[in-house]
Amino acid sequence: MDKNYKEYLNDITTFIFDVDGVYTDASLLIDNEGNLLRTMNTKDGYATKVALDKGYKVCIISGGKNEAVKKRFEGLGLVDVYLGAGDKIHCLNELVAKYDLNPEQILYMGDDLPDIPVMTRIGLPTCPQDAVAEVKAVSKYISHVVGGRGCVRDVIEQVLKVQDKWPTDDERTITSA
Repeated sequence: MDKNYKEYLNDITTFIFDVDGVYTDASLLIDNEGNLLRTMNTKDGYATKVALDKGYKVCIISGGKNEAVKKRFEGLGLVDVYLGAGDKIHCLNELVAKYDLNPEQILYMGDDLPDIPVMTRIGLPTCPQDAVAEVKAVSKYISHVVGGRGCVRDVIEQVLKVQDKWPTDDERTITSA
């Protein structure tokens, strides 16, 4: 590792997240009709809204294709939600071109093998505490929080606090997540 992860926080302008195992705990509930159900943490949703409201890009790149997941993120205000992403690098390249992003200013959080190609091409690869060993090996920061329990909030809050953009007492009126 070339430098401490905290040295990257000031440069972050964009957050990209996987869904299953990051926003969720990677568990799937299956109802009688075969629908796959997930749970997400509202603290992660709140931090996502704060980041968007403060002008950061927040994007999703996920291999899953659940329409309810898409609605959840659209409800939070996300514009760039890539579901069913078999080639996450293609999605990353599309985002970089669309917004003229500097990959060194991107924080990506993933938890499993399909995330590694993206994680090796951006500035700050991160993962939840319960990510697979191979993902932990390429991460510059491993959250103390497991997937689906606030790891998204952890990384967003750290970046915004370092950049003095985390809500102050008089700014804490952002709608619920």
